[in-house]
Amino acid sequence: MAPPLARRALAEFCGTAFLVAVVVGSGIAAQRLSPDDTGLQLLENAAATAGGLVALILAFGPVSGAHFNPVVSLADAVFGGLDRHDVPAYVAAQIVGAVTGAIAANLMFELDAVSWSTTERASSGLWLGEAIATIGLLSVIFGVVRSGRTGAAPFAVGAYIGGAYFFTSSTSFANPAVTVGRAFTDTFAGIEPIAVPAFVACQLVGAAIAVVLIRTLYPDISDVADDVVVPHIEEQP
Repeated sequence: MAPPLARRALAEFCGTAFLVAVVVGSGIAAQRLSPDDTGLQLLENAAATAGGLVALILAFGPVSGAHFNPVVSLADAVFGGLDRHDVPAYVAAQIVGAVTGAIAANLMFELDAVSWSTTERASSGLWLGEAIATIGLLSVIFGVVRSGRTGAAPFAVGAYIGGAYFFTSSTSFANPAVTVGRAFTDTFAGIEPIAVPAFVACQLVGAAIAVVLIRTLYPDISDVADDVVVPHIEEQP
């Protein structure tokens, strides 16, 4: 049977908080270490995020599946891997975790706990980038799990996010909770609060397209949905 919902929600909170702390903290560090080279800043931020994400999935996955992302939880619920009644707890934990992670990163670098981002991210190209990034992320997660290689899922997801930093125009937020959290920091990784709703809407559109695509490619995806992102079933004593 799966671990109790409270434990799974705590794992989602912690994992998402650490993920946003990695994204924001490495962005701040990159900006300070390479102040005159935006490309190098992005590379440093992407590498830290990819590596951190792999570690976090491995650490918290056995408890909750390591979704750390509302669109992953929603898709998993559609496919039957996550009880639909558990979705609100997962999403709430992810959003609160994301905000907590951003605040923690700000404080680590001696900035104001909350500094609303002024980074403008509003254009049709960025919105399309978010939809495509989300489609790709869900396709990688469910495709790898469907192939039976769940042990490779943390590395596949980390590699995809690292690559998507560069091949998408938006640098691949692909995560409504992380998008909300990044509005709380006026740093390299931030997003202006007014731009958040459009990003989230495009992520949800991308998720809907991905669900149809995954169901078409893998009609039996429900058989392995319990293993997303990694198996999180407690063994009976």
